[in-house]
Amino acid sequence: MYRFLSIVQGSRAYQMLFGIIALAFLWWFSQFNELYSLSWILQNFFDYLFIILIVLFQDQIRSALVSITSTKFIGRNSRSKFDQQIEEVVAACSALSRERTGALIVFEKNHGLLNYSATGTRLDSRIHSDIIYSIFQSKSPLHDGAIIIFNGTIQAAGCFLPLSKNVEIDRHYGTRHRAALGITEISDAVVVTVSEETGRVNICYNGVFHYAENEELLRKFLRKFLLEIDRSSSIEAIGKLS
Repeated sequence: MYRFLSIVQGSRAYQMLFGIIALAFLWWFSQFNELYSLSWILQNFFDYLFIILIVLFQDQIRSALVSITSTKFIGRNSRSKFDQQIEEVVAACSALSRERTGALIVFEKNHGLLNYSATGTRLDSRIHSDIIYSIFQSKSPLHDGAIIIFNGTIQAAGCFLPLSKNVEIDRHYGTRHRAALGITEISDAVVVTVSEETGRVNICYNGVFHYAENEELLRKFLRKFLLEIDRSSSIEAIGKLS
């Protein structure tokens, strides 16, 4: 229940949850005041509550189940490989940002994204800044979409991601940023975006954007969200850079 509540917090699912609680209070009120018609309608509604909850919160339930069953083991060798991947992505994003070339880079963690990888072109390529840079050039056939990085490789490029359903999103965010929000709202993926208009680099995690104003801050954010190292020291370091 705690994992489920932490996943839905701040989303529209959280508002729907409060709506169901309000209906439950209304049902109790109708019972107490002998409002039989209203009580009968709500009683029939709650008879199917289990099915209704599954339909309304299917994405959140899936995320909670994956979070419960996932166990993380990050050793020294694994951390070193992650550091190499991070350096390649930082170098590519820095070059793309200077040229104001849009990019969308997804790091898959514990929640599987194979259904989204299947929408693009399978690469299974090693992670290198030159490869990432070339993919997002405007003349590249794969630039219009996301690349998904998994298990130390660029698994696929030109992938289509689900757009965020959040109606309160900033109007200045385009399709690329809405896709970044969308995939992080239903998974634990870490997404790096480079704005085509401003060259601004952001990291999206858990449905929240974090502005990386320089390479060092981008590196810190990636280490924090991917490796989940000592959070207190990581947050303190990021605070100093900000």
